[in-house]
Amino acid sequence: MAILEIKKNKEPVLKKRARKVRKVDKEIRQLIVDMVQTMAKGQGIGLAAPQVGVLRRVIVIQGDFKGQRILGLINPKITKMSKEKEKGTEGCLSFPGVFLEIKRAKEIKVKGLDINGKKVNLKAKGLLARVLQHEIDHLNGILFFNRLGIIDKIKLKLWH
Repeated sequence: MAILEIKKNKEPVLKKRARKVRKVDKEIRQLIVDMVQTMAKGQGIGLAAPQVGVLRRVIVIQGDFKGQRILGLINPKITKMSKEKEKGTEGCLSFPGVFLEIKRAKEIKVKGLDINGKKVNLKAKGLLARVLQHEIDHLNGILFFNRLGIIDKIKLKLWH
């Protein structure tokens, strides 16, 4: 187990699209274990591989998933999003101390693979839906402030 360095702010890796995982092997499983440790140390509830400098489609999320405390997802893909949206406060381990009101789909469906390479289908709402959308955005090189409306983006630029 290792604590990985969380990439911050303007690091180019945060804006790049992660590559699909072709095979769930020992290396990917170790990455998930290391990401869980890193997320816990950073007191986060979600972490995507690009945030630790690895351009692979892997995320980890803390929560309650059918008796599991941690969800590791490989190649996660949102398959359905509710038309209904809601605003909520989000932070990000790559942007310490920054909290923004972001509008996201209220409910989503996600498919992917678990740490053993088995197919997973999830229905999520509330905080879990928000965290999944945030972390999957990271895999696509999208940062949470990219989801701000134009007025909020102007306010953020004036504030910083």
